[in-house]
Amino acid sequence: MKRYQALADTMAAEIRAGRLPVGARLPSVRHLTTQYGVGQSTVFRAYYLLEEWGLIRARERSGYYVTPGATLDAPRAGAAQTALAEPAPIDVSSLVFSVLDALKRPDVAPLGSAFPAPQLFPLARLAKSLGQAARGLDPWSTVADMPPGNETLRQQIALRYVGMGIAQPVDTLIVTNGALEALTLSLMAVTKPGDVVAIESPCFYAALQAIEHLGLQAVEIPVDPEEGLDLAVLAEVLDRHPVRACWFMTNFQNPTGVTLSIAKKRALVELLTRHDVPMIEDDVYGELHFAQDRPPPAKAFDTQGLVMHCASFSKTLAPGYRLGWVAAGRYAQAVRRLKLMTTLSTSIPVQAGIADYLQHGGFDRHLRKLRGALLAQRGEMEAAIARWLPPEVSFVRPEGGYFLWLRLAADVDAMQLHRRGLEHGVNVTPGPIFSARHAHGNYVRINFGHPWSGQIEGAVKALGEWVRGAS
Repeated sequence: MKRYQALADTMAAEIRAGRLPVGARLPSVRHLTTQYGVGQSTVFRAYYLLEEWGLIRARERSGYYVTPGATLDAPRAGAAQTALAEPAPIDVSSLVFSVLDALKRPDVAPLGSAFPAPQLFPLARLAKSLGQAARGLDPWSTVADMPPGNETLRQQIALRYVGMGIAQPVDTLIVTNGALEALTLSLMAVTKPGDVVAIESPCFYAALQAIEHLGLQAVEIPVDPEEGLDLAVLAEVLDRHPVRACWFMTNFQNPTGVTLSIAKKRALVELLTRHDVPMIEDDVYGELHFAQDRPPPAKAFDTQGLVMHCASFSKTLAPGYRLGWVAAGRYAQAVRRLKLMTTLSTSIPVQAGIADYLQHGGFDRHLRKLRGALLAQRGEMEAAIARWLPPEVSFVRPEGGYFLWLRLAADVDAMQLHRRGLEHGVNVTPGPIFSARHAHGNYVRINFGHPWSGQIEGAVKALGEWVRGAS
């Protein structure tokens, strides 16, 4: 058990026993750091956990107080948060669209961007590959490269699976218009309207939109920024509800950045195999690791073809090319047919161009350079946060990807912070768009995927000023 969880348990016991009655003001952060010999971030995380349990509530510029809603059966730190584990329809698109519209503005600092900086990609070399491939296209490729896709491209993708220690048959790979189409087609292959899908909380907002669009219900599984997906809650949900599919990110999860341990990935696949529930694995950030070796996806532990592994080149090579794929396992035929029924085919020249680049362009060399740049930019962002944001702002350092998931003081409204930022040319992504219930109201996701500049430094400084003013 983590120290903040133990501290939360101790204080919850005091509340349950009545030694901290309703309306009582909790000790100050400074007092508890001295009393228990812990850091401020540990105390804040304990208070945040007590808030999630409904035991305490923050009052602006006053502190934390025991809430009238405090109950004697409050969950313990390791207990399943069953309040999160009830299926419900999704209604998030209007909120997501309002936030995403702001991302298109070129005049704002890109802390809320979903992509790394364009200058980090080998666009000129890609253009050369695309031109060479287009000039040499066989007219018959218009038909031959329809789903499942360009044979050479799929062979190159299969080789990358071999590099991960996964023997991936080429005939189970379907090329798609980016990873989002791969994910959505996979979801369509195993569900029908009204079905229940297990998702993360927080989770990638496009998953919520896909579930909403397909008329499905979502049940949220908590994600801890340090430990990742809560398998105990997932096991309970699988026992209680007719879950038809799961949509999870096991490497550098968006937005938290957390990666499941190998043991948890294996346990996750074993759990789903026992229940015969398919998993849609979103692994678009897997290649952006800072350690020497790439973390394996959950797909590496799948022996039954239950895991549909989805990825793309959008975050690693060519954002605007919109080329992704799914290793669909036992569902390959269903996904292939759905691809034909929806968008028919992915761009033939783009498939040929990416295939040429993978064969001759030095993709692994580019990836090493890209990872080095992102790692350096993570350091710059962490240093700026330490300079400009208040000490109670916390995050868990990701070992890959390019996002930080910032937890702000409990009384800071992330949506208001987002709107205020836009008024002053700064964009951050507010936490509520990552939840079916519009939760995570005091979180923001920021992007460190852009080379450091005065604009970004100024944006972090301004963010710190607004956070202090809001808490």
